Amino acid sequence: MTKGSVETPDWSVIPAPTDDGAARHLTGVRLPSSSLPATDETTVNLAQLPGLVIVYAYPRTGIPGIENPAGWDLIPGARGCTPQSCSFRDHFAELKALGVKHLFGLSVQDTAYQREVVDRLHLPFPILSDEHLELTRSLRLPTFETGGMTLLKRLTLVINDGRIEHVFYPVFPPDRNASEVLAWLATRNLSLEGRLE
Repeated sequence: MTKGSVETPDWSVIPAPTDDGAARHLTGVRLPSSSLPATDETTVNLAQLPGLVIVYAYPRTGIPGIENPAGWDLIPGARGCTPQSCSFRDHFAELKALGVKHLFGLSVQDTAYQREVVDRLHLPFPILSDEHLELTRSLRLPTFETGGMTLLKRLTLVINDGRIEHVFYPVFPPDRNASEVLAWLATRNLSLEGRLE
């Protein structure tokens, strides 16, 4: 196994999430002004970033050798945060080539915890922390409760000039999410080019 790689789970034995409609209201919504700490020691306000921005939200990453919460693998959509992050890492250059100005991961874990995964997986993009659920609550992002924690359900936002243009939800299996985003962006760009001709 190469440095920073991860074993892919057998998705066929992990319960898939269903579309519960909890993200249906997000398409077309303008992001609220909210400053989120990032693992690169900056503060990011997604509402103020120009151009195309991709944000993939995930429940939590574990640390090797430390047990996940009890029953974690049985929660639909909970497993797979590391494979998802690795997938976005591996497709980072392709996303940039399709016009993505910024790529971020997003979770409710604190920045110090998130830095471990950025370093371990060699992520070329920062992770944002919504530790106090400010953005989560203002956007009414889908969440679930386990082990005394409120965690984000897995979804990916395509944001254009501060407005949500498209939402991927539910996301499963997580390691294919980056490829799905790439395919959607390629189709979107072709459509935009056709309108300009």
